Amino acid sequence: MFRILLKPIGIGMISLALLSNCQSANQTPCEQTLVTTTAPEQEIAQLKQYIESKGIKATADKRGFYYTIQSPGSGAKPNVCSNVSVNYEGRLTDGTRFDSGDDVRFGLNQLIVGWQEGIPLIAPGGQITLYLPPSLAYGDQQQGDIPAHSILIFQIDLLAIH
Repeated sequence: MFRILLKPIGIGMISLALLSNCQSANQTPCEQTLVTTTAPEQEIAQLKQYIESKGIKATADKRGFYYTIQSPGSGAKPNVCSNVSVNYEGRLTDGTRFDSGDDVRFGLNQLIVGWQEGIPLIAPGGQITLYLPPSLAYGDQQQGDIPAHSILIFQIDLLAIH
């Protein structure tokens, strides 16, 4: 169900990451580091063109993704070392749904950069839509039904921080 959200890693590591997500707490030490990945200008321009062509009122982030906050939630916001529970749906720009999940729990540090940076913009009870350029998602790697170099759109409800 949420296999595609993991950073691209070897198949053995995917199984290990999925199993560790079922535990009550992530046993891997996490250091909260500043993510320095920024999308290339060409990807940012392509994403901006998509946003404008659809008339989407989204905020541009300096790292190259766009987002809209439908509800900010309340309380403390997560950080990259947080374990969170979310409902989510992922779509391609043509509207094809490639993944979804309800009450899925994981460590943000195990996920794609766009989620690491986007989810901390809201607090529990919040809802956000992330528009991610390829380099902040899966880049030049095909992931299941997601073609390489894809812009991804995620609707995310942050349920809780654990």
